[in-house]
Order: sequence, then C-alpha cells, then structure tokens
Amino acid sequence: MGNYLEKEQPPPPPPPPVVVVPPLFDFPPLAVRTRMLESSYNLLFGKLALKCLFDDYFEDARHFSTRIMLKPIDDPHADLVATVSGPFDHKPDDNIVGNAEFRWQSNVNDPHTFTDLFVSNSDPILRLRSCAYYPKYGFGAFGIFPLLLKSRDSSGNQGLMGLRYGSTNLSFGTTFLPLLVGDDIPKSAWLIRRIGRLTAGVQYEPQIGTKGAEKYNDLANWSYAIGYGVGSGSPLSPSFNFCLELAKGSEFIASFYQHVVVQRRVKTSLEEYGAFGITNYIDFGFELKTSVNNDKAKSTMHDSTFQVAASWQVNKNFLLKGKTGPLSSSLALAFKSWWKPAFTLSLSAKRDRADGKIAFGFGIVVDSVREASYHRADPNFVMLKPNKEHLAEGIQWKIGERPLFESDLKSGKFDGIPKELRPLDKIM
Repeated sequence: MGNYLEKEQPPPPPPPPVVVVPPLFDFPPLAVRTRMLESSYNLLFGKLALKCLFDDYFEDARHFSTRIMLKPIDDPHADLVATVSGPFDHKPDDNIVGNAEFRWQSNVNDPHTFTDLFVSNSDPILRLRSCAYYPKYGFGAFGIFPLLLKSRDSSGNQGLMGLRYGSTNLSFGTTFLPLLVGDDIPKSAWLIRRIGRLTAGVQYEPQIGTKGAEKYNDLANWSYAIGYGVGSGSPLSPSFNFCLELAKGSEFIASFYQHVVVQRRVKTSLEEYGAFGITNYIDFGFELKTSVNNDKAKSTMHDSTFQVAASWQVNKNFLLKGKTGPLSSSLALAFKSWWKPAFTLSLSAKRDRADGKIAFGFGIVVDSVREASYHRADPNFVMLKPNKEHLAEGIQWKIGERPLFESDLKSGKFDGIPKELRPLDKIM
C-alpha cells in the first residue's frame, strides 16, 4: 500500500534548447594549407575568400573533376591529395589531367612547416616544395623546386626560393631565383601593413625584359591595394571586406566580400531533439575589373568586366551557389555526407549568353584530411529577443516571428575551429 501512497515521480526535464552549428563545407580551404608559400598580398584583401566563392564547385562546362584527399589512420603527419579531371566526351586529342600531392609535416598542430611532393602527367612532372616558419620570431623560409620538366626554356622553371616575416600587423617578404644573380633579383617582393581595420599593401613583380633601374620605375611592375575589413577570422562570426587595387599599373579592381552568419528556426525532423535553431552561412562577393590604360582599352573589345556571386549553406549537407557576369551565368548545387571519409557530390550548370546554351559539369570529392570540428550544440550561441522572453523557463514560439541569435564573440572559445584558421595572435 505504501507504494500507492508515494507521490508520482515527475518526468525528467527536457534537454536545454540548443542551436545547431554545422561545419562549413570546405574549411579551411586547401589554399590555406600552403599559404606560407604565397605572397601575403595574394591572400589578404579578401582575395582568397573571393577565389573560393567564384571558383569552388563551378566545374568547367562539359567537364568532370574528381579529388581524393586521404590521411593514414596511424600517421596524422602525412596526407595525400589526388585529382583527375577532363571532358565528358573524351577524344584522342583531349588530355585527361591527373596529379597527386604527398604532404608531410613534423608537427600536427603546426601546418606552416611542411614538405610536399607533387607528381603529374603535365608540367611539372615532379616538384618539391618545402617551408619552415617560426611563429615565435615571425620569420620563415620556403622553396619550390621543379625536379622533372619536359623543358626548362624559361628561368621560372629553375626553381624559386623566398624569405618572409609575419606578425599581427605587418608582413613582408621576397622571392628570388636561386641560380640567378644581378638584375633578376628579386623575383617578387611585398609589404603589407595593418592599422586598425585598414590594411594597405604593395607588391613588386618585374615583367620579363625589364632591366636595371627601368624595372623599378615601370608602373607595370607594381601593384597597390588598400582594404577595409570588419570581423575576425572565425567562420562563426560575420565578416566584411572591401578592397581597391591598382594591379600592374593598368587594371583597377574593386571588390567586396561578406560572410553572414544567420540563424533560423528548425522545421525538420532531421536534426537532434532539443534543437530549436540552426546556423546558416551566407556569402556575397562582387568584383569589378576595369582597364585604366587607354591604348589597351581601345584594342580590347571588353575593357571592363565584373562578376557577382552568392552562396548559401542550408545545413551541414547542402550548399547552393550562383554567380553571374556579362558573358555567362552559373549555378551549383553540392551535397556532402559527413562520413569518414567525407563524400561530396556537386553539379553545376553554366549558361553562355552568346548562344543561350546550357552546359553541365560534375564533381566528386572524397576527403578525410579536413574534419568536421564544430559542436552541434554550441554554447556560444544564445537567443535574443526585444523583450526578456528568453529568460523565461518556457519559450513560446509565435507564428510569423523570426528569432534572432548572436554569438558570444568575446568568449574566445575557438577550440572547435580547425587549427589552420583559428584566430592567431602572431600571424596577420
């Protein structure tokens, strides 16, 4: 009888509501893994983000591409990236391009010191690259050496070496050909300075044929850029970058890139129980190129061009991208399954404005190098309302209202972000 007199135990409380934070499709970009081999001028000012937005998953018309990125289970220091691409309707004269790159780095947590070996059925047939960077001092050195080539008729095929320095607000460096001296040094040089939200840079790249003091006075050998940026390097926070560039004294480039992090209410049963919101990533990009050389403009039919692109990652599985320009428009849809390894299928359609025809491209990516590392129930995200309803124990959703969210950017909890693009204190 005592059992019947006991009070009925209340049901266990439901799990706290969370916001689903899916990982980005391709984070970090593959180009980031080798950024210490590149001039900082070519990566900053939103250039890397715009390149990924305009190029990734937009396959060439009537072409396919396959990329396999694998890492040994027992050795995280090494990985292999192999790519095969070519036309759908392969003909004897068409070339199916195949290459592979083996990479090794001594420290798993330090992606800036590494060595890789590249093999291909086109030039270069065999290439060695190596980089050593010391964040404590900010100095680094790198080298790119083609070992096997079908021909070495140009000086650039002899190899390239470089020195660099990087800190939070300053980056400079130079590259040179190791076997040449005199007027051919340097091959290139750059200087980048950041003050607050403004970033300014200059890059020197002498053209072939210029010698002596002439190459320093020739505006075609110089490029200048200034950018205004807002936001951090974390993909969990929004960012904005606007840039103006005068490239090689003859081309003016204006561009902007914006990464937007928005949250919407979950309306699907595919997410875990207790998830009432999901994070979406929306990216916008615009680039305008105009010739400032009158002689060049008169001899060229198109003396200016532009392109606009946008992408929307709906959840961890679907990505939709589109871009348009004066000559063509393209649309791409990608599906990703987060198995181990991850498997990505992409289909792109391109419409040529000249003939009105639509051509398709197809891509497959198998990836175990980049791993999903965002927590699905991220504690940094909280719900915001104009009133204090979010402090109540039960949240009543109202039809027609859109919930607002924001991330606690001051928490500094970036452990879930891949190490290649974590906010670093010593690298700009």
